[in-house]
Formats: sequence, C-alpha cells, structure tokens
Amino acid sequence: MQRLLKLINYPIDLTFWIGMVAGVLMMLHVSADVAARTFLNSPIEGTTETAAAYYMVAVAYLPWAWLARNDAHIRVEMFTSYASPRFVEWLDILVKVAAVAYLSAFIWRSTIRAIDQTRAGEVWQAGTSYISIWPSRWVLPVAGGLMALYLVLRIAADVAAAVRR
Repeated sequence: MQRLLKLINYPIDLTFWIGMVAGVLMMLHVSADVAARTFLNSPIEGTTETAAAYYMVAVAYLPWAWLARNDAHIRVEMFTSYASPRFVEWLDILVKVAAVAYLSAFIWRSTIRAIDQTRAGEVWQAGTSYISIWPSRWVLPVAGGLMALYLVLRIAADVAAAVRR
C-alpha cells in the first residue's frame, strides 16, 4: 500500500504545480489586460472568459489531491480535541470514506457534463470571436478522480494501521 501511495505522489505533485502555474498565468494575463486597457485603450480580447473557463478551474480543482495528501483541508477540532486518539483515528477514516462517496457522485456528474459539452463543442463568445471551453470541463473529473484514488489508498493504509494497533 505504501508503494502505491508513493507512486501516486507524482501525479498529485504535477496537478498541484499545474494549478499553481495557472494561477501565475492568470495573474499575468489579467495584469496585461488591465495595462493594455489602461495605457493603450485596447483590452486583450477573451481575458475574462479565459480566466473563468481555464485559469480559475485549474486553480480551484487541480490542487485537491495535494490538499488531501498533505492534510491541508479545513479541520474543526472543537469536539475531537477531548476524544481518544483511537476514536479520532477511526473518525478520520470515516470522514475519508464520506469524502470518497461525495467525490464519486461529483466525478460521475462532472464526467457526464464533460462528455456532453465535448460532444457539443462548447464555446463561449469572447468579444468578436469564440473560445472553446469544453476541454476545461475535464479538469473536474480528473482532479476529483485523483483525489478519490488517493483517499481510497489512504483509507486502506489507515484501516490496516488501525487494525494492527
């Protein structure tokens, strides 16, 4: 199990860094658009659509598995701070199982939507032209799938460790 968890680190790190690069590119693109609009009175066509359809989607979803791997999600320990370590360990496993259940529904619905929009060739109007945005629909099932895969492996490792104790 540990070997599989180690093996999945590469795609987790890759999607994290793609998300971070998308954030930097969004900042540069929007800054260039503002500068062009302000100083040249000529905004960059499609900036808003590109930021909304590609950059923001990548920034919001691609780091999901990285957050799960690093336990960087929000935790509220108001009640568990007084619980036994064994209870907290099993509660953490249960929360991961619930997250996988939610992610399964998320992946299923976002995949159906991605397939539909890919078939339709979804585009958004960006000024005087159109921008294809159907490819960005695939970020959601990929990011959710990677997170779900990591969590399933982690659940198996955590249960095995908890049972040994």
